[in-house]
Amino acid sequence: MTDEYYMKLALREAQKAYEAEEVPVGAIIVQSERIIARGYNQVEKLNDPTAHAEILALTSAFNFLGSKYLTEAAIYITVEPCLMCAGALYWSKIARIVYGAADEKNGYSSKAQWPFHPKTELTKGVLSDECATLMKNFFKARR
Repeated sequence: MTDEYYMKLALREAQKAYEAEEVPVGAIIVQSERIIARGYNQVEKLNDPTAHAEILALTSAFNFLGSKYLTEAAIYITVEPCLMCAGALYWSKIARIVYGAADEKNGYSSKAQWPFHPKTELTKGVLSDECATLMKNFFKARR
């Protein structure tokens, strides 16, 4: 399976958020080519500013594996993680982070140099146009 394949699945999660009138960010976590967790933003639904796609997917993965570490897993996120999510990813010791669209305003890179675990690999820009278009369409529809 390719990064593009998994990012398309994360985009499906983001579409769920879009349809629920949430900021359309989706995430999936993969280990040994198996999807072990999914998440999409549910901040409004849960009335919880921490209910980001990444946080919900991480919690699901921890519960699935019975472990607080994801040293053999990869997370695919449609948008660059914010600093809060970067911190959660750091503590999870996740092996790999792959994201689509950059977030110059709220992404981790606008706030920190390298907020992830030292062993974590990072891949940026996978299906970035598709991921960015979903975000742009969401905010355009709300103006």
